Amino acid sequence: MRYEILGPLRIREGNKHSTINAQKVEIVLTVLLIRADQLVSLEQLMREIWGEDLPRRATAGLHVYISQLRKFLKLPGVAGNPVETRAPGYVLHKGDDTIDAQEFPELVDVGRSLLREKRYDEAASCFAEALALWRGPILGQGGNGTVANGPIVDGFATWLNEIRLECQEMLVECRLQLGRHREAVGMLYALTAENPMCEAFYRQLMLALYRSERQADALKVYQSVRKTLNDELGLEPGRPLQDLQRAILSGDTHLMAPPPPLAMSGS
Repeated sequence: MRYEILGPLRIREGNKHSTINAQKVEIVLTVLLIRADQLVSLEQLMREIWGEDLPRRATAGLHVYISQLRKFLKLPGVAGNPVETRAPGYVLHKGDDTIDAQEFPELVDVGRSLLREKRYDEAASCFAEALALWRGPILGQGGNGTVANGPIVDGFATWLNEIRLECQEMLVECRLQLGRHREAVGMLYALTAENPMCEAFYRQLMLALYRSERQADALKVYQSVRKTLNDELGLEPGRPLQDLQRAILSGDTHLMAPPPPLAMSGS
């Protein structure tokens, strides 16, 4: 079985997907998946469902949701259930099942190591595979990778979103190192629109445009980010962006794309 929470929650068994229609049961399963193989207390689960304002029969309500979840996860002909009662709460045993939200940071870690070794093509494939797991924010809520739930779901979603931003930045870096600057331009325009305060994406976009013989467009990007930062925060762009603008204005040849790596013959 495969649990997918990088987007609207769904469970895949073979070629079939199933979803939970009850929002509170969805929240319970999401929390147990985030803490897979770890104890989650009754108090933690109730806070994720109701926040600080608990209803009178919150404990009884939680027991009902756990019962519904167990029925949903019960597989025909399989003994036992992945959700175990363990004082003072519950544990979801992953066993041989997989969780996309665990695979994602693992893929990013592998890609990061490959990038450090300058194995750009392999790293880019790893980052692209990781990003392909994303279908939207956890529980399908919010537009910026965070959700208005309790601290476990909200904190986990924020952590994953930061890793996703880093993954996107590293994927672009690989493409720039491989000389795929024209390929990176479209992706970077989308990333700067989605993350208007992230200067790293603007820097990469300026560099990709300059290497694509679009010096004027690269300088327009600088003016755009400068206006955004001034209007929103009263700040000037950081030193890396300022240095890049000056280098583009002076036609610095060091900004040109690095030569493609030589193919290594087998020994």
